[in-house]
Amino acid sequence: MRGIFIAAGVALAVAILLTPYLIRFFARQGMGQEIRAEGPSTHQAKRGTPTMGGAAIVLSIWLGYLVAHLLSGEPMTASALLVLFLTTALGIVGFLDDFIGIRHQRNLGLNKTAKLVGQLLIAVVFGVLALRFANADGLTPASPNLSFVRIIPILSFGAVGFVVFAYLVIAAWSNAVNLTDGLDGLAAGTSAMVLATYTIIAFWQFRNACAVVSVAGCYQVRDPLDVAIVAAAAMGGCIGFLWWNAAPARIFMGDTGSLALGGLIAGLCMVTHTELLLVVVGGVFVVEILSVALQIAVFRTTRRRVFRMAPFHHHFELAGWAETTVIIRFWLLAAMCAALGLGLFYSDWLTLSAGQ
Repeated sequence: MRGIFIAAGVALAVAILLTPYLIRFFARQGMGQEIRAEGPSTHQAKRGTPTMGGAAIVLSIWLGYLVAHLLSGEPMTASALLVLFLTTALGIVGFLDDFIGIRHQRNLGLNKTAKLVGQLLIAVVFGVLALRFANADGLTPASPNLSFVRIIPILSFGAVGFVVFAYLVIAAWSNAVNLTDGLDGLAAGTSAMVLATYTIIAFWQFRNACAVVSVAGCYQVRDPLDVAIVAAAAMGGCIGFLWWNAAPARIFMGDTGSLALGGLIAGLCMVTHTELLLVVVGGVFVVEILSVALQIAVFRTTRRRVFRMAPFHHHFELAGWAETTVIIRFWLLAAMCAALGLGLFYSDWLTLSAGQ
């Protein structure tokens, strides 16, 4: 438990203290955000705001995690390191995307093929390694079976199928967080709520872990406490970054942060065996990516638009809502989704524990 608080506290402090240095450095280097011409006209005033601030989040996660282990003396685990690998690798892809966009003075960086290949390679490495490193109880970081709150034995992908599934999950969540990062603090605040939920979920799994299937109410997961430490560090990093990213933002996380956080959330759901539950916990991200998919599908078939603009948050901006109003209301929706997901998780435990 102490490690969780240390990780969150250190990551929070690092993000708050480091981000101002990044703001000044990126401003001196001319690394300002380009704004899409087709976006809301009010966003043009944000042009030139330093970006790639997600680097502070990624670094704070690592430092929070490492300091927690240094002070506790506990060994690092395969599950946590795999999630950190996924976070960092996608953060690097995002950094390249941001850097190329700034270098060429355009809002688009890496082309779709390059980004797709990068996500694919990272997902394959994660998927393959996540089914290895079995502990003494025979548990691997992830399972080839689909899960809501617990593993569903009758829905198994197999090893190859899991790698494909891992790619779909990683690509979906990294792009969902990326699309949500369109208003000051929206993605950081929403991510913090999802990560707080996963800190609780992973810690609860640690308190109720077991190696025997027949024990009611327990969870067959590997390294849940260490996973909770990663989630707590990420939550602290997001909150610390939000101090500078809240409207009016002094720095944007860029794809460096949004792809990293999306990969982190995807990794957490797979190592905690809650892939389907994340659809509820991260409901705001789901709505954002579905709004884009729906807008494209309907426009291509009928030449009409469902929303004034996608992703969904821009629809409300063009409807006349102030940016801060949209952000706060989406945060409230994110909090409700996180609470609902946590409630479903806890009710499952209550139901099975009552059957003991």
